[in-house]
Amino acid sequence: MTANVAILGASGYTGAELVRLIATHPGLRITALSADRKAGMQMAEVFPFLRHLDLPKLVKIDEIDFSTVDLCFCALPHATTQAVIKELPRTLKIVDLSADFRLRDPAAYEKWYGQPHAAVELQREAVYGLTEFYRDDIRNGRLIAGTGCNAATGQYALRPLIAAGCIDLDDILIDLKAGVSGAGRSLKENLLHAELSGGTHSYSAGGKHRHLGEFDQEFSKIAGRPVHVQFTPHLLPMNRGILATTYVKGDPATVHATLAAAYAGEPFLRVLPFGALPSTRDIAGSNFCHIGVIGDRIPNRAVVIAVLDNLTKGSSGQAIQNANLMLGLGETDGLMLAPVFP
Repeated sequence: MTANVAILGASGYTGAELVRLIATHPGLRITALSADRKAGMQMAEVFPFLRHLDLPKLVKIDEIDFSTVDLCFCALPHATTQAVIKELPRTLKIVDLSADFRLRDPAAYEKWYGQPHAAVELQREAVYGLTEFYRDDIRNGRLIAGTGCNAATGQYALRPLIAAGCIDLDDILIDLKAGVSGAGRSLKENLLHAELSGGTHSYSAGGKHRHLGEFDQEFSKIAGRPVHVQFTPHLLPMNRGILATTYVKGDPATVHATLAAAYAGEPFLRVLPFGALPSTRDIAGSNFCHIGVIGDRIPNRAVVIAVLDNLTKGSSGQAIQNANLMLGLGETDGLMLAPVFP
């Protein structure tokens, strides 16, 4: 079986990453690519690194014949996807990479994104796309909401621990470092080389980052009561990668054993031997997530460090993993690429 797929928003980083991964996928064929300002251009003009591929020309969304498409990836900017998906055929399978359908509660969406949701009926239908924890729902879903890349990294470090009740739920701190591609491809003054290179800075600190909405939603659901973590992200002058250092109160050996048991059968999640520390360089360009656990000098405290590539496992790779399930393909199809090193 080969499924026809469309990518809306193909001129952004996640769109290009989808194309890169699907190029060697045995069960997917790209039949349509959309862009707004770059409509009419070839992908090779927008992304010369894709020059070797025979790809359809970029077009406007309303020029696509969706009757020939089995599944659509939406890699559009946040807050724009709602209106687009509302107009797509109800029979079309959709994997959305934006933030528009991640939060189930319309009030929570308005709180974190500053505007009412424009497609509440679709918001209720959407399945949260953290593959390892929602497989059955994703397999049977029509609209999948891809997670935030920061939110995915923190959840891989913490979900099994919260479920097992082996850490203090009122004493969780996530200190996260992210590469600049997570901010998207649009021009921003603070992302200019001269503004970013040679330094680093925190952003959306003090409980203001929108991915906290996902942490609140998912962790509270697991625990059966409100769970609010401390979370501070930092922007690093590197292209790809996320490293989340999570501080928890609990026995380090138990924390490590719980994570190792939870992820023992997962194809993309690797828990390192106790005391080993993961690095973003070891997962770059791949769909893998590495997790390490060490003990702190303070008794009964542990440090959990998770790393993944924000464009792959944090976004486009996750999207393809979900699409594989939705289409009845092998979950790992097209995703077992080794990381790029050095």
